[in-house]
Parts: sequence; structure tokens; C-alpha cells
Amino acid sequence: MLKTYQGLPEGLLRAGPAELEERLGGPSLIEVPGRREPPLFVTVLLHGNETTGWEAVRQVLADFQGRPLPRTLLLFIGNVRAARHGVRRLPEQPDYNRVWPGTSLPDSPEQHLAAEVVARVRSRGCFASIDVHNNTGLNPHYGCVNRLEGPYLQLAALFSRTVVYFTRPQGVQSLAMARLAPAVTVECGQPGSPGAADHAAELISSALHLSRLPQGVPADISVYHTVAAVRIPEQCSFGFGEARGADLQLMDDLERCNFRDLPEGTVFARVSPESRAFFTVEDNDGREAAAEFFQRDGETIRLRRPAMPAMLACNTTAIRQDVLCYLMEPVRLGTPPAAEPA
Repeated sequence: MLKTYQGLPEGLLRAGPAELEERLGGPSLIEVPGRREPPLFVTVLLHGNETTGWEAVRQVLADFQGRPLPRTLLLFIGNVRAARHGVRRLPEQPDYNRVWPGTSLPDSPEQHLAAEVVARVRSRGCFASIDVHNNTGLNPHYGCVNRLEGPYLQLAALFSRTVVYFTRPQGVQSLAMARLAPAVTVECGQPGSPGAADHAAELISSALHLSRLPQGVPADISVYHTVAAVRIPEQCSFGFGEARGADLQLMDDLERCNFRDLPEGTVFARVSPESRAFFTVEDNDGREAAAEFFQRDGETIRLRRPAMPAMLACNTTAIRQDVLCYLMEPVRLGTPPAAEPA
């Protein structure tokens, strides 16, 4: 059940991520009053091991103790059970960033929870939405949007000049919130990395101080469009480097390829001779498109076409729970690559 709080619970800013379940009792929506309306909506800890968002919010709210915020803040603190254990999600849980309205996942209590959050935010009004995440692998800090419109891109540009535009996967927070207000997901590198919490705090503080978001498209940003999600089938075993006995041996330096233009023929994995293992690839229409992006060349799997990956990580649990990577292509603003979501 969703817990709701008017005002910040006493002592909450002293709590680390692992203590939030005990302090709050479950996923919580907290309203912290400010001078301007409508509220800024911020979500943190949709993945329990992505702690930068909570660290950033603590920093912002500590800076304003004893005085009102420039704008009311609606704060959703998500998967506190997973945060207690320091994991993305528990085995019996769905991904808290795949259960928002528009999801294709089977019905679950978490979906009803997310729908209730959206309904409450809609009833209060929403100035803008910020969803704070971390990456598992080596990635730069970047913002993600679901609409190539000025206010959305301006919000992302407050965080980074590198912006990713995506319309899949379904059921993510920013896709749901983009129907209500400018929305951005920010990826803050790895949890605990130097400067990550400070960077996210700067964004939240800047958004709280804004009276409006400019309408024009920022002139100096680089925008990339995700065109495919790459996964490893459940039945395939895998590892990195010389992973003996594994169906797929992923190159052990793959995560250094994030946000780099990779040419056709780049090797992603080696395959044991007796195995027929291959990636699965979902395109933006939800179709299987592995043959469009990869080819098997003897005992290697290579890119069939140039692409730029994001979110590659040398972490087997993260790959099993999410994706091996996303593949992206550059976007020329003014020529949207696909229809915007309704």
C-alpha cells in the first residue's frame, strides 16, 4: 500500500537507503510545501540499489531546513524493500520502473501502486517530473526524454548536454509522467561515484527554483534515439572474457564501449562451437530484430551495422534483470525519428 505524508517525517533525512522501509513503512509519497505551485515531482529508489537519488534529495532538503522550498515538492520513494537489501529488486518483485501506466507486464499490486501515484500527482498538478537513476556499468551522466519538445529537452539539458530519446521499454515512470508535464529520467553514473549526488541535487534544486521551462529547443545538446534493446535469452549461459563452459563469452571490455560510435563488425561475444546461442533484440515496434543488428561470424557475434551502445555493464545480475544494452542512433532535431507517444 502507498504511504502518504504531509510534510517531511521527523528524522527522515538522517536515514540511509537501507533504513527507509522501517522509517516509512513502504513506498511513500511525501509532500513538502513550497512557495510556488504546482509541485515538482521527483522519484527516487525505483531500483533499490540506485541510491544517488535519495542522497541528492537529502542534500537539497537539508539545504532548505528552516525555510520553505521555492516550489512544492512531491517526492515518491519507491522500492524501499529492495533498498533494505541493497538490490535492484527482490526475486518476487516486478521492476518498479516497468509497472507504471502503459505497462505490458501482468497485473500486480505494484501496478496499482504506480497508478495511484500518477492519479495523486495529476490531481495536484505537476510542474515537471524528475526520475533519478544510476547505471551499473561505465556510462556518462545523461538525461532521457520521451518527447522531442522544447520543455522536455530544456529539463534534460539542465542536467546534461547528452540526451537520450526513447519510447520503449513500456511502463517506465517518465513515459507515464510525460503525459502530464515535462519529464526526464537522469542517469547519474554508478551509485556512490564522485559527484553523482551533487549533480542530481543541482538539477533538483534548479528545477525547484524555476518559474517556467523555456519552450525552445536547446541549441547545444546531442540527442540519441534508442532503436533496440539487446538481451541474452534465459536459456543461454554467459560470462565475460574466458568464461569456460558458457554459451556466450562477452568481451570483457564491453562497458568501455558505452556512448562510443562502434563500426560494423565490432565483436560483442564469442560463442562455443557446439552452441547456437545468439542475442535477442527488440526494436521500437516490439519486434524481434536480432538479425538486423547482429550477425554470427564463425564463433563470434558481431555488429551488422554501426551503432552506439548504452548501459553495457560487466554485471551478470543486472544483465539478467534488465538488458545487455540499448543501441542508439543520433537524432537531428526537427526530424523526429518516430511518432511521439500519445
